[in-house]
Amino acid sequence: MSEHRRKPPQSQGGGRAASRRAAQQHPGRGSGPGRDVPTSSPAGPYGEPSSHGNRADARRASPRGTPPRGRAGGKGDKGAKGGRRLIDYPRAGKDGWKRFVPSWKLVGGTTLGFFSVIVAGAGIGIASVGTPDENKAAVAQNNVFQWADGSQMVATGGSTNRQIIPIDKIPLGMRNAVIAAENESFDSDKGVDPKGIARAVVNMATGGSTQGGSTITQQYVKNTYLDSEQTLKRKVTELFIAIKLGTTVKKDTVMAGYLNTAYYGRDAYGIQAAARAYFDKDAKELDPSQCAFLASVLKGPNLYNPDGGLGTAATPLLNEGRARERWAWVLDREVQVGRMDPAERDRYKSAGFPERVDFAQAKGLSGQIGYLVDVAKTYVTKNEGITAEKLALGGYTIKTTFQKPKVDALVKAVEDTRDDFLDEKKRPEFDTFVQFGAASVDVKTGALVALYGGPGFDHKYFNNNANTSGVPVGSTWKPYVLAAAMQYGTQNSNGRGISVDSKYNADDLTVIKNRDGKPLLASDGTPFRQKNESPEAHGYVTLDEAMRQSINVPFAQLIFDVGHSKVRAVAKSTGILDESMDGSNNASFALGTSTPSAIRMADSYATFAASGTHREPYSVTSVEKNGNPVPGFEKPKESRAMDDSVADNITKVLENVVQNGTGTKAKKLGRPAAGKTGTTDQNKSAWFVGYTPQLSTSVTLFRSDPNAKGTERKLLSMNHVGGVDSIHGGDIPAAIWTEYMREALKGTAVERFPEAEDIGVTADAAGAPTPTPAAPPSPSVSPSTPPSPSPSLVSPSPSDGGKPSCRPWKLDKCDPATIAGTGNGGNANGGDANGGDGGLPAGGTTGNPSPSTGRPGRPGGTNWGSVMGAGG
Repeated sequence: MSEHRRKPPQSQGGGRAASRRAAQQHPGRGSGPGRDVPTSSPAGPYGEPSSHGNRADARRASPRGTPPRGRAGGKGDKGAKGGRRLIDYPRAGKDGWKRFVPSWKLVGGTTLGFFSVIVAGAGIGIASVGTPDENKAAVAQNNVFQWADGSQMVATGGSTNRQIIPIDKIPLGMRNAVIAAENESFDSDKGVDPKGIARAVVNMATGGSTQGGSTITQQYVKNTYLDSEQTLKRKVTELFIAIKLGTTVKKDTVMAGYLNTAYYGRDAYGIQAAARAYFDKDAKELDPSQCAFLASVLKGPNLYNPDGGLGTAATPLLNEGRARERWAWVLDREVQVGRMDPAERDRYKSAGFPERVDFAQAKGLSGQIGYLVDVAKTYVTKNEGITAEKLALGGYTIKTTFQKPKVDALVKAVEDTRDDFLDEKKRPEFDTFVQFGAASVDVKTGALVALYGGPGFDHKYFNNNANTSGVPVGSTWKPYVLAAAMQYGTQNSNGRGISVDSKYNADDLTVIKNRDGKPLLASDGTPFRQKNESPEAHGYVTLDEAMRQSINVPFAQLIFDVGHSKVRAVAKSTGILDESMDGSNNASFALGTSTPSAIRMADSYATFAASGTHREPYSVTSVEKNGNPVPGFEKPKESRAMDDSVADNITKVLENVVQNGTGTKAKKLGRPAAGKTGTTDQNKSAWFVGYTPQLSTSVTLFRSDPNAKGTERKLLSMNHVGGVDSIHGGDIPAAIWTEYMREALKGTAVERFPEAEDIGVTADAAGAPTPTPAAPPSPSVSPSTPPSPSPSLVSPSPSDGGKPSCRPWKLDKCDPATIAGTGNGGNANGGDANGGDGGLPAGGTTGNPSPSTGRPGRPGGTNWGSVMGAGG
């Protein structure tokens, strides 16, 4: 191979590799004969000496005192000439990326400096804050509820129910339960627990749930700042105080302070009040199982107090489930952290969830006060700025609309009638579980002035019957059907409003036709026939007369002529809530299958009394926090629900009910009054709703076991209650209404309703004698919002229309063979199978209505509906 194509020899390199090779060739390097031999090896391609040695060579070659290249005083120096930089970063003397890797000295110094600043700042912060005064922290403010006249009704929710006790009167079981559940490191931490905070963050991120991040010390500090806003400054202050307490105050003092200031529900602040409220004993007498329960409630009384709380997620049933689960977890947790022996845990497992006493500590909430406060609290928490938790902290002054004289009059009317009517010892199988509910609204304002919710919290009855749902209203619903016909007309009147003098067939077992004029079909494919209270042949009667006698057939037909959607629109415009209205499009909807509360019915009828002007019901006129007004509690604005002429004509018809119809017991009031009775199938509920120009009041009567759980709670028949065969709305409810109204209106001027003008055309159902139409006057006020168009109702076919409509809360099997005899009237588009005032499904509760089967139809193959007819 020629010389010019030969590769040149590769460099052997300089630096450290060359030094090593040189050292191997001259073992005497640094001493002996090899000392004078240069350590550099040839680096050039042809043996020229390398221009670079290693760093050691450079250091040896440099004169003493001359800094190497890149050090202070050298070529890379940026500091003082001849000295070192204060912070050697990027690092001199390093090459490439190594220059940007800080030295351990730099890291250590920076970290030390950072923590020095933090410690200094924390020290200053801790020194500048004070420690909480337990006695001052214990004086949590009350919530003061006032009557309408400004006098105090009750003070609750604060220090009214608090007793401070020393640590030696707090059982060890309570301390163990709280430490295990909330702060395992309490005995050793210094007021804060960084591991606990990190654990809480991890659990939150992963969906787990054990202990929170706050220590018991921090929670105690929070209890001393009840009225402070959730700000960063507050959080920092709490942290500093917690650290100070953790280092300067004994653990027993912190534990006593926390347990004495915490809120446990049942208006109990502090462990002693809680022990009395739930178990009627002193705190020192609590056993570990009861302590575990109270420690569970501390997680959030609104959601863990088995009595229930505020909001749809805080029902007694849901709360008890959460409390049981948390109680068991706390006991298990105590074993896990070594604060309870496993054998002792097993004893409490076999003993079960601890039994609680009645709401014994609610001294100020006895009688109707508990229900009044409950309604006012619910109204207050609708304000966006006041949550249930904020309200529980106290400090609010709440002025209600309730008038004490009227509340007392309503209580007396109910109790007098109940004492005369019921005898549970003589008739235990019939007279037990009979319940009353009532509400009274000021017609001119919508203010809720009185209510009767039940026997009282002190009688272990926490359901408010005045604000209940699930009790069908019966024929008190018929005025909405008539009002819709007068406001919007029917398909037989070409859309013009009809007169109360319009005539409809009222004979028993009349076939009801849909909007297409075709018969509704029963489950067996035969035409559905609506049942009245009695088989009497009424012939064609006016709607006024049908209302007076509470005849079912005319209204079962009228609702199809008007349209279900228009009836719903009228009811809603008067204050009836969507969720309380029956969603079916059958005939029984006209006869009262909906379940509004007594409060809503009283307010809705007040719209008729006020000539079509609706005012939302309200129970609070003002709220103050620490003496400062809270906005958002102005009087609700009024709205136009219907023409005044329509409302006044409804009033005229309902006056006739009181004077000559099913509500004649109300005549004893001795002043102008209008009203309507309502009774359901098998007497499972009875209503009377009536009004004067000043006051509108509703009274409901039903039978239900208040202690029944969940789906077991249902309406029971009131047949034979009080020693009579059946109860009607015109009996006991009307008697209570009359006695109350007489006392409530005592001393007030007698007022008369506006004169009702004749309106509408006299349009009748097919087959009626041709009437002479009346000239319709111009309505005084146009409706504010037109209703949505009525949905098209299709006649059911034998294949699908014959199937009954089963309500979602129906527990028993829906039997097509017997559904025609139930209160729902045969099928989804059929009529009500009940008679008279009832027209309702058999069933319903204060919370979860449950229909029952009702009576079978008459024999012979024709679908007649129920043989029972509930008279007004």
